[in-house]
Amino acid sequence: MTDVERPLFDRRMLEALVCPLTQAVLSYDPERQELVSRSARLAFPIRGGIPILLEDEARRLD
Repeated sequence: MTDVERPLFDRRMLEALVCPLTQAVLSYDPERQELVSRSARLAFPIRGGIPILLEDEARRLD
């Protein structure tokens, strides 16, 4: 999917979303289309504009 076809993530959702593991604030990485939990050291993917807040789907941060 190109950037033109990809639904955009609504940044206002960040006000309501927290890390499912630590309940900490998430930050948005627009380049990678991820929500990052620094406290859990995980990056959760955003697919089709929908955040996937499942530990099994998250990328571990080094």
